[in-house]
Amino acid sequence: MAPASKADKKASVDAAAWMFNVVTSVGIIIVNKALMATYGFSFATTLTGLHFATTTLMTVVLRWLGYIQSSHLPFLELLKFVIFANFSIVGMNVSLMWNSVGFYQIAKLSMIPVSCLLEVVLDKIRYSRDTKLSIAVVLLGVGVCTVTDVSVNTRGFIAAFIAVWSTALQQYYVHFLQRKYSLGSFSLLGHTAPAQATSLLLIGPFLDYWLTTKRVDAYDYNMWSLVFIILSCTIAVGTNLSQFICIGRFTAVSFQVLGHMKTILVLIMGFFFFGKEGLNLHVVLGMIIAVVGMIWYGNASTKPGGKERRSHSLPT
Repeated sequence: MAPASKADKKASVDAAAWMFNVVTSVGIIIVNKALMATYGFSFATTLTGLHFATTTLMTVVLRWLGYIQSSHLPFLELLKFVIFANFSIVGMNVSLMWNSVGFYQIAKLSMIPVSCLLEVVLDKIRYSRDTKLSIAVVLLGVGVCTVTDVSVNTRGFIAAFIAVWSTALQQYYVHFLQRKYSLGSFSLLGHTAPAQATSLLLIGPFLDYWLTTKRVDAYDYNMWSLVFIILSCTIAVGTNLSQFICIGRFTAVSFQVLGHMKTILVLIMGFFFFGKEGLNLHVVLGMIIAVVGMIWYGNASTKPGGKERRSHSLPT
């Protein structure tokens, strides 16, 4: 196959992977919003455990059908990944409860600089000036869209700090483990999903009770709430898989930068479905700035020298 054809095929697969992640991520946000706001199912950590339990079931079926080959992931590597991932989930939930929405959004935006720092220190990645500036433009645009009231307290700052670093480490580790142990997205999910499902379903009900003072076993389940729970779990399979595919094909930084397109789409769909009272000039301006920054990043990071590794050795 000619080099141009290979490049075209890679670009098509990359675009499909991003679209898969965007569609499933936006879909699960809308379904979870309806589940929690309309039906009062506020047990976010337990729901995430159910998401990974459903993902585990998918990996079992795919392994039985022969689509996932047997592979090895050392227990200590799996343990580190699960710790990072679970601290990310719990930290985000606690951060949202203890912080203002504005500071929570700032914390989420800070994941990009933290992910950059991890790649610079651990992978010896070097960014060009244009790549750095494009990331700054994305941060500025999303910040203008989402950051409103900003108030900080000590425990909220600690929760946000843990959430940001654990999320950045978890996403970095997805890319690292796939490279180091030659694992595909399905194979890595086959190792991590059962461990995450087990741990989150064990701690989830207690954490949710602490956060909401409500017990998941005392929730008034009905047909429609169960339909939305099942729908959320089904979409989550695609969300989990597409995240691993995207980070495996790209890097955690690219996943974070271009992933803010989901933030823009959620805002637009929120205005479309839930009213236009939040749609004002500075939000529209922020969206435009963010999209320009994403396009600039995509162009700058793929140019020679835009984002390159100084050493090809893997971190120890």
